[in-house]
Amino acid sequence: MNILIKTAEQIEGIRKSSKLAGESLSFIEPYIREGVSTEFLDSLIHQFIVERGAIPATLHYNGYPKSCCISLNEVVCHGIPSTQTILKTGDILNVDVTTILDGYYGDTSRMFYVGAVSEMADKLVKATKHCLNLGIQQVYPGNYFGNIGYVINRYATSQGFSVVYEFCGHGVGVDFHEDPQVDHAARKNSGPKMKAGMIFTIEPMINEGKPRVKVDQLDGWTARTVDDKLSAQFEHTILVTETGYEVLTDVLGEYDLT
Repeated sequence: MNILIKTAEQIEGIRKSSKLAGESLSFIEPYIREGVSTEFLDSLIHQFIVERGAIPATLHYNGYPKSCCISLNEVVCHGIPSTQTILKTGDILNVDVTTILDGYYGDTSRMFYVGAVSEMADKLVKATKHCLNLGIQQVYPGNYFGNIGYVINRYATSQGFSVVYEFCGHGVGVDFHEDPQVDHAARKNSGPKMKAGMIFTIEPMINEGKPRVKVDQLDGWTARTVDDKLSAQFEHTILVTETGYEVLTDVLGEYDLT
């Protein structure tokens, strides 16, 4: 395993790309409403990123056809935007964006509601956000990567939910996917230790029912829950600092450490 320790120049480049990725999610929020297609949202995100001199990392990545992933309800991840997928009241959706700006990557995703949602959907989304926050709090030099997944899994299961283990977080910044693999369910004090200058994503996918997923055989991308129950996900790109962490994709000031 080769976990890159980023240079000051690389960190600054990744910070700028991560900020743009976060801003794209804030930009798209007002357009998420009943009657809108996910294809329309994707086209707006594409334009937003390109107009700022960046490239959507998912577009043509291993054949993926769109500029972001939009995953509704029982879709766990990698939902492909489509003119056929129309938002309706009660939907929950994850929008996942990765930008390439001046060669550097920033990766983030967020959940959105379409109007009023069910009590279960609201509970799941809030629990998933809390899982991400718990994982982020484990980021500091000398801690084990496994402790991120340990606290996420402990909390998710305490709420009656399950953690998807077939997808994980990953190193990011100089490339789309780098070492290490960041598992969201892991043994305590397992895996490599974190060092200042490492950058990676934490992106827990939490399911209402069973943890397993099934990937659509036709498109080869769309991953759904095996029991068609709801799934939610939040994701940030995080830098290990000398004293803790910096959430590079946080444009809402949710993790302001000053």
